[in-house]
Parts: sequence; structure tokens; C-alpha cells
Amino acid sequence: MKIAIYRYLVTLLVVAIAATTAWLLYHNYVTDPWTRDSQIRANIVGIAPRVAGPIVNIPVHDNQEVKAGDLLFEIDPADYKTTLGSAKASVANLEANLLQKQQDLDRETDLFRRNVDSKQLFQNAQNAYAEAQAQLNAARANLQQAELNLSYTKVYAPVDGYLTNVNTSPGAYVHVGDQLLALVDGSSFWVAAYFKETQLVSIRPGRTVKMTLMGYHDEPFEGTIQSVAWGIFVQDGSGGNSTGLLAAVNQTVDWVRLPQFSRPHQDYRNTSGPSEDWPNCHGGRSTKWPTADSR
Repeated sequence: MKIAIYRYLVTLLVVAIAATTAWLLYHNYVTDPWTRDSQIRANIVGIAPRVAGPIVNIPVHDNQEVKAGDLLFEIDPADYKTTLGSAKASVANLEANLLQKQQDLDRETDLFRRNVDSKQLFQNAQNAYAEAQAQLNAARANLQQAELNLSYTKVYAPVDGYLTNVNTSPGAYVHVGDQLLALVDGSSFWVAAYFKETQLVSIRPGRTVKMTLMGYHDEPFEGTIQSVAWGIFVQDGSGGNSTGLLAAVNQTVDWVRLPQFSRPHQDYRNTSGPSEDWPNCHGGRSTKWPTADSR
């Protein structure tokens, strides 16, 4: 009899422990979810020239860290210097012409007031002066554009960051608008973590999260949830063309209906940011690195 009671008590204890463990795991799943499906991402600034010509100087190299205002490459300025000189000469010529027209107008104004010349001659002098003024304004605009084009022969980094995909050399001819370099914005890193919709109960903007990178498990760092994506790309073809702009999340089992995934946007906190030794943009084009977990 005592043995039977003892067995019942042991069974109840095991069931209670199992139930408690299951409840704690579920509670932790809902209130403190975690995922290994996350990536470190960053914005890419495409560097393209605003003028065309052969490159004469590239003082940077692949995977180099640069600061805003650092020279990235220089285009041969010879043609643009010639154009600038011609524009300056044109402005000087038209300024002299405008002075002459002004003198003619002053003279015709005086003669017209004394009824020596006709009104037509006076109006002709006015029109000639206005035309000379317009020509000078156009020449000054061309001069300003020539100065800008000359300044555009030197291309500088617009933001602090890391260069990647530097695969050109002096002598290469570049065209207007053709992206030549990729600059990873050093101030734009964030973590994109993917969670099931059933895990979004406690995921909300402003909540602090803890993250670790693969290979750096002993260096966790914190971040703050900035936002949760409002939609994902539908891969079954039921969405319209506009859904192609949404983030795509691949399901692990295609033939089973899985909960939809969402993507919280998490920013780093400087108080415990990643170590300087952690992978950044060096060594390739990719700006996505997996994290070990994100809680």
C-alpha cells in the first residue's frame, strides 16, 4: 500500500515538474522570444561621378575605412579647365559689351529728352542693352556650371564608412551617373531579426534586446527595437507587383503552412556596442552577417 502511494506521489511529482517546465518554456517563448534567423545590415551609398572622363588618381583601396570628405578618385580636369577658361573669357567679353550698350543707352536717353533723336532710336538702345544684359547673365550661368564641373572632377566620400568593390584603376574612363564604388554607411548598421507572428506579442519598439554574433558568443551586446515590419513579400504569387518591394522571408518547409514571419528593426546601443574586432564590411560586397541569436 505504501509503495503504491509512493509511486502515485512520484508520478504526480514528475507530471507537475513536466507541466511546470512546459508552462515556463511557453511563457518564455511568448514573453522572451529568440531567433537565430537574423542579419546585420547596413545602407549602401553608390558613388558615381557627375562628369565624364578618364580617372587620373585613386588614393583609396578596397575595404578601406574613409571619413566624410576624403578624396575617393579624381577625373582628368584638363578639358574642364579649358572650358572654364573659355567661360571666363566669354563673361569678360560680354561685360565689355554691356558697358558699351549702357553708354549708348545713356547717350540716346539724353538725346531723346532733348528731342534730338527719335523715340525709335531710344527704344532700340533700350532693347540692345536688355539683350546684352541677358547674354551676360547666360554667360555667367555657363561660368558657374563650368566651375561646378571642374569641382566635380574630384569625388569625395559623402559619409563615414567602408569602401568595397573597388575594382578600377587610373586610366579607366567613367561616365556620368555610372556607379563606380560602393560605400557602406558606417552609421547605418542595424540588425534585421525574423520572428514568427506568434512571437510578436512582446516584441515592440523601444524594448531592449540582447544579441551575439556567430564566433563572438562571449561578447554579447544590446540593442533597441526600432520598428516591426508591416508586411513581407508573398512568394506564392498571390501578391501584386508592388509586393516585390517588401522584404522576402524564406520558409523552412514549403509544403506546410507555417506562421508568417515579421522583421523587427533593431538599432545598436553605444553603451555595449560590437567590438572593433567584429566583422564589418572588409573583405567583400556583402553587408549581411548572421547573428547567433537575438532576444
